[in-house]
Amino acid sequence: MRFRAKIVDLACLNHFSRVINTIAKLAKTCTLCLTDSKLYFILSDKVVNGGVSMWCELCQGNFFDEFQMEGVAAEHNEIYLELVPENLSRALKTAQSAKAVKIKLTNKHCPCVRVAVELPSLSSSSRIVTHDIPVGVIPRRLWNDFREPSVPDFDVSIYLPVLKTMKSVVERMKNLSNSIVIEANLSGEMNLKIETDLVSVTTHFKDLGNPPWALEDGCQSSAQGRDLESMAEARIDIKKLQQLLAGQQVNPTKALCNIVSKRIVHFILLHEDVSLQYFIPALA
Repeated sequence: MRFRAKIVDLACLNHFSRVINTIAKLAKTCTLCLTDSKLYFILSDKVVNGGVSMWCELCQGNFFDEFQMEGVAAEHNEIYLELVPENLSRALKTAQSAKAVKIKLTNKHCPCVRVAVELPSLSSSSRIVTHDIPVGVIPRRLWNDFREPSVPDFDVSIYLPVLKTMKSVVERMKNLSNSIVIEANLSGEMNLKIETDLVSVTTHFKDLGNPPWALEDGCQSSAQGRDLESMAEARIDIKKLQQLLAGQQVNPTKALCNIVSKRIVHFILLHEDVSLQYFIPALA
């Protein structure tokens, strides 16, 4: 099992750092899956326990100048590691003006991901700062726990409003209640609602648009044949939503959400070379 990679391009390095910062805000620990073409950051709290899950996918070719890996076996050319993303995020903070960053899997005293940051220096020799981040190697028999979650059979799929706007609305609402209702329809309308004994507040968004698949024939969704005006809704933990919005450092080119009434809200944030899916289960 071997892995080594190198980033020389500063723009790629900063972009990679932003992705890792976002993940660090969303998950205390997560699973990193390495394949020869992609990296996946996976959080799979069991939704039955009210946990959120996350699936973030990166094409390694868009970030790394060099990338070599050998998986556990030829027919299973993958590596699954458990790590604390905050540690990786911290290591990359020292790399903001680096000439190069090398990342490799080592096993001195315990399995580690070693991040070696080559910093510019005035003399001919360069300075190298090394961070060893402990990781757990996940055995082959558990890999099936980390498959991509299937897109739920949603009632409504809708594009999200500008995330900064949505974030400031949710920030204000979170002082009033622990939960928030997200509702949307197939006419591009979405409401964020707070209802408590003392107060009820609703923010309306219009003309957001619905992704083409939301109305396609033969689409797997239960949106088919649905009245365009009727709202699908789910009540979710407002802190989990705020965490998703506050953590965003990769400005997505497209952001949308799928609502399965009273069951789950599935967010998809897409950037040219990164896709992040985030599932927040509905509260009873």
